[in-house]
Amino acid sequence: MRTPEPYITPEEYLRRERAAETRSEYYRGRIYAMSGGSPNHARLVLDLGAALNAQVGRDCEAFITILRLKVLANGLYTYPDVFVQCGPARYDDERRDTLLDATLIAEVLSPSTAAYDRGEKFALYRELESLRTYVLVSQDHPRVEVFERDGERWILHEVSGLDATLDLPTIGASIALRELYARVEWPENPPLRVVREEALV
Repeated sequence: MRTPEPYITPEEYLRRERAAETRSEYYRGRIYAMSGGSPNHARLVLDLGAALNAQVGRDCEAFITILRLKVLANGLYTYPDVFVQCGPARYDDERRDTLLDATLIAEVLSPSTAAYDRGEKFALYRELESLRTYVLVSQDHPRVEVFERDGERWILHEVSGLDATLDLPTIGASIALRELYARVEWPENPPLRVVREEALV
């Protein structure tokens, strides 16, 4: 019989994480190692974070994967690829290395994480009261999905093609996909622009 994995407290996770050389997520007593990304993944994270930080106002700030975020409602500790925090910053403890709020979260999709980012992780993120926008960025094609909170619903806007523009009204930012994907190495020619919008209950 397989021995059950021991439950790890949030305090023990943070103790280990602060001493570790690699990053891990935490949820419900378990620690999950984070996989490495591709060069395209790294380029998109850096360029999206830089573009957002250059446009957001004084009350907001963009962060990339080195900063931890906690969702108080469900206890998830995670490192979003990019997130924007607006208003006075709230921290998990006096170490001030774990934020508790995010107005926008963006994840760059990869084959190993796409299903999780679209499904369970998005469900966990939706319990973050401050979250207004969730962004999924493809690294295989110039395509971005934007989910915006509308009361109890989330509205999906999908934009693709290098001539398209990514509009993020909740933080007052706008990014041309040609600029966002400028350093990405494509396996083939990107598709033409497609814009789609639908409501998710």
